[in-house]
Amino acid sequence: MSTAHRLLKACLIMDQRKNLKGWIHVLLFIPLFGVSFGEVRYSLPEEMQRGSVIGNIARDLGLKVTDLDARRARVVAEGTRQLCELDTASGNLLISQRIDREELCAQASVCILQYQLLLEDPLQAYSLVLDITDINDNSPVFAAGEIKLDLVESTVLGRRFPLESAHDPDLGTNSVREYKLSPNEHFALEMSTQMNGNGYPELVLKKPLDREAQAEHVLKINGIDGGRPVRSGTASIFIRVLDANDNVPVFSQRVYKVSVPENSPIGTLIATLNATDLDEGVYGEIAYSFSHLSDKMGGVFEINPLSGEVRVAGSIDYEEASTHELDVQAKDGGGQASHCKLVIDVIDVNDNKPVIEIKSASANVAEDSKPGTMVALINVYDLDTGSSGRVTCTIPEDVPFKLVSEVKNYFMLVTDGILDREFQSEYNITVTATDAGSPSLSGLNVLKIVVTDINDNPPTFTQKEYDANILENQPVGTFVIKLKAEDTDDASNAKILYQISRDTNSEASSFLTINAETGELFTSRLFDYEQSVHFQIKVTARDGGDPPLSSTCTINVFIKDQNDNAPVVLYPVQTTGFIAEDMVPVEAPRGYLVTKVVAVDADSGHNAWLSYRILRATRPNLFMVGLHTGEIRTVRAFMEDDEPKHTVLVLVTDNGHETLSATVTVSIAVGDGLPVLNELFEFAEESPDSENITLYLIIALAAVSSLFILLISGVFYFKLCRRSYVYRSTTANLPVFPGTYCPPSFTDLSRCGTLLKDERYDSFLTTGSWRGDFRFVSNTDTDTLKKRSAAYQSTLRRTSTDRNTLKVRAGAPHPCYVMQ
Repeated sequence: MSTAHRLLKACLIMDQRKNLKGWIHVLLFIPLFGVSFGEVRYSLPEEMQRGSVIGNIARDLGLKVTDLDARRARVVAEGTRQLCELDTASGNLLISQRIDREELCAQASVCILQYQLLLEDPLQAYSLVLDITDINDNSPVFAAGEIKLDLVESTVLGRRFPLESAHDPDLGTNSVREYKLSPNEHFALEMSTQMNGNGYPELVLKKPLDREAQAEHVLKINGIDGGRPVRSGTASIFIRVLDANDNVPVFSQRVYKVSVPENSPIGTLIATLNATDLDEGVYGEIAYSFSHLSDKMGGVFEINPLSGEVRVAGSIDYEEASTHELDVQAKDGGGQASHCKLVIDVIDVNDNKPVIEIKSASANVAEDSKPGTMVALINVYDLDTGSSGRVTCTIPEDVPFKLVSEVKNYFMLVTDGILDREFQSEYNITVTATDAGSPSLSGLNVLKIVVTDINDNPPTFTQKEYDANILENQPVGTFVIKLKAEDTDDASNAKILYQISRDTNSEASSFLTINAETGELFTSRLFDYEQSVHFQIKVTARDGGDPPLSSTCTINVFIKDQNDNAPVVLYPVQTTGFIAEDMVPVEAPRGYLVTKVVAVDADSGHNAWLSYRILRATRPNLFMVGLHTGEIRTVRAFMEDDEPKHTVLVLVTDNGHETLSATVTVSIAVGDGLPVLNELFEFAEESPDSENITLYLIIALAAVSSLFILLISGVFYFKLCRRSYVYRSTTANLPVFPGTYCPPSFTDLSRCGTLLKDERYDSFLTTGSWRGDFRFVSNTDTDTLKKRSAAYQSTLRRTSTDRNTLKVRAGAPHPCYVMQ
């Protein structure tokens, strides 16, 4: 401050002849600033034109001008008066409204305006202090343009009559410095001083008055300030000379000093003034009045003209004025008057609640903010003084925030813990300001703080693994399954896109496509159960954050079988123009095993269960076929009139919803001299003598037991099949198919005892007696059903001598045929 004053003084000495505008511009470009907690101080004169530059904030604070717009910089005032504004394009602080020091600070010796420069993203606050200096923009003014005095002609010389002082709102040299009285013979003007140091003029009688010589005197008094240029105010003094009234009213005290609490009710007695006059009659009657009282004070106090009681007439507010000094006049009936001073000290009471103002435009904080991050700037003030004006500010303890104060009356709300938007997305924090008055008063303000989201949570699938089932041969675009992933983040951080993971096998990923937005999976090609029973893909859910986060789930796709494969007859082998013949002894009894139709189905489950029945035969009642075994047996013994050769057409059907079938022609030749094998005989002659009730009971019990054992064995068998274990009992002396009759797509597993590694097909052969099974001579190369047509074409026609290859073999294990 001292540097600026010295510069100003030097400028005034050099340019005394220049007008006021010249040194105003000098003051304008002398910013006084000192950085203390980000504080900048400027000194400027009042009454500057709107748009005038106070200073460049960006330069003085070391900020980049481009940051002002980017960080939404603005200037806010304490209270409601915004007298300046920030030009973000240049960084200049500009005058936005008329600044009148007398209006803002009245008679205060120092006029300070406090502002805050706020920047966001991140939130920062700088203190701006404007020191408003006074200019001589007001002339001295007398409250009454005419001063009337009644003086008796016997007034003694040297008698002093206090006059109303002129009022000049300016300060220092710009206020009233001297008074001048118009030239006259009887009166002179002298200055006197009040208790507070303020001077006021007094009219002093220098020459005796003579009513008969001059009954009235008219004088002029000028109040002159010390500004440049000089301003002055004038009042007229009308003096009426009265006949002798020897005594004037005399106050008991020259100065009365009292105190009254603010907000005292109207009518409260403040003081009782007392003046006495030794005269009698009209000259001894005293009337009290305020000699000069402003309109504002006239509405606050009133005096009883007869009793001298001063009472409250309006609202007394300590915050507006802490002290009132009133001039009281006691005037008798003869016009003689005396004056005293009434000094009223207003006692402050705690009648103002603390005020809480949120200075930040928005209170948003990112959930990954570190502890100590500034969230909002709070200005707290109390218009009361003393302990009533000391304010403490608190917030609830159960929030991850705290208040930090580095500048008086300003509190920074900073983070004091870890924030998690997914746990709590916003806080309504009640800021409580409490003063130290008795009783104390509190102010409340609710600050809403929104926790902004960051991408800290990856998408999460509702299941880590999904199972999907789909029938084979479904058209492309068939819906398979819908995946669902959830992300607890917000907005774009929670927008999820789905894609088939790159970790998925390329062949498997070609089977399915996915809707990136909905997570729905669709087929992109036809499925073939016989080619693939199960495959696995991985799907990645990726959010829209930066950087994005993702998670992966696994989808197990199981292909269900459809009945899309017809049964294939393995034996008897039939090629174009040739049908193999099976030989049967002419002595074969009823139930003798002639041959067996062996067929398989590439489907699985119920679709592969095969049934056999005879469509047509040379002799309808000579042969029968097992429904599930395919074994062809004799129904009766051969007769002489039976043909030597028979043809049987067998229909093989599967158990699918829409059945598929195949037919095979079996050629049977009846030969002489062939031995009858007991192992191929199914029915025994039953003796009528054995048919009794005991035998029936035993058979029934054995049948029930057998069924139970068969059920247990079947369950155990299927469990073993699922685990790729197959056990066959040894069957000796069964017919053996020559290797040339076995298609290359089938394999003899009699020596391995297990299914092939590829378990894509659940093969079902005959379910009859093991004695009725056939086996091939040797193993053949495995192949898929897709090559079976080639296998059939590669099968050579056999001559009639090949038919004799059917023979009894002993000790060989029963085979298990599986399609590759």
